[in-house]
Amino acid sequence: MHPRNLTFSSSYNFRDVGGYAGLDGRTVRWRRLFRSDSLHRLKGDDLVTFGELGVRTVIDLRRLFEVEEHGRVPEAEGLAYHNIVLQHVDWETVPEPEGTSHERWLADRYVNFIEDGQEGLAAALSLIADPDAAPVVVHCMAGKDRTGVVCALTLSLLGVSEADIAEDYALTEAAMASLTEYLTRTKPEMVQDKYHMFDCPREAMLMFLHDLRDRYGSVEKYVREIGISAEQVAALRGHLLEPAP
Repeated sequence: MHPRNLTFSSSYNFRDVGGYAGLDGRTVRWRRLFRSDSLHRLKGDDLVTFGELGVRTVIDLRRLFEVEEHGRVPEAEGLAYHNIVLQHVDWETVPEPEGTSHERWLADRYVNFIEDGQEGLAAALSLIADPDAAPVVVHCMAGKDRTGVVCALTLSLLGVSEADIAEDYALTEAAMASLTEYLTRTKPEMVQDKYHMFDCPREAMLMFLHDLRDRYGSVEKYVREIGISAEQVAALRGHLLEPAP
């Protein structure tokens, strides 16, 4: 019905998470939830195209210093902006131990999000669950890790299979080539000796989801523990899933 990837000249990883098979034979609705890299570069024709999507809510998961350094999505009438920080360990302080796969290291970072970033995750999921906030776009810097975890939790609550969630996560891999090329030209310090940080292996997402289930039993049990009510889960499913056939 719609293209998954949306083309912008100044945003490299903007896409729709609709179209996946969900609960009870229902499909995730298109044009209700988007994921992206940082939107601070939007201007001109890109800003017009963004406006035509009818986005009502932007959830920016970056830390304050990232927003201060790079800026935020341009203000627009009818657009609500929320800077919701996911607390986490600074990745640069966590080396990859010899013998540990990069997939395992990434999955461990995502587990850290669901442990230290519970307040931010609850706030983000509460907004996504609110039908009046949609359409929503959630983003961080690259649209890969923090955004990937928020979208994975959302899709799981909608009944999307772990295989499809991992596939959606891995779609970022192609976008990273353009983003890293742009950063190499404009802010080389952000990518120098860090190219592995832009990898999006499916196995990392699968490991993370497995670890979450081991710790909490299910994604739904996890979100209930961090403060998302049964009514909010029902509301999320009600407006992000197509009606039953």
